[in-house]
Amino acid sequence: MTTTADLAMVNLDSSDPAAQAAFYHRVLGWEITHSQAEYAMINGGGMSIGFGLVEGYTPPAWPDASGQKRYHLDLYVDDLDQAEKEFVAAGASKPEFQPGETWVVLLDPIGQPFCLCRRPQG
Repeated sequence: MTTTADLAMVNLDSSDPAAQAAFYHRVLGWEITHSQAEYAMINGGGMSIGFGLVEGYTPPAWPDASGQKRYHLDLYVDDLDQAEKEFVAAGASKPEFQPGETWVVLLDPIGQPFCLCRRPQG
């Protein structure tokens, strides 16, 4: 099959691009390749995530029955409890509502949900 396009990177709306990039730099270990108030970017493993300032940005609610959630990142970790502790120490928070027992939902410093999932073995 011939492809027409390749994913170049992911860009996410943010209320604080530099802070969000710094958080995900710490969580993922990816390099911060650009950091300004209006736009920041991290890069790792051949992929980039950009964070662009949107004035008046508000994160979605969690949980959100209205379906307004825009996106979320799933991150593989070896130890859910250890990763949760590390990421909360880095600035994440853990909402009371958790939808399951095999993954953990956290909120990044601007309130955007992301999930910690056990890394598949094998």
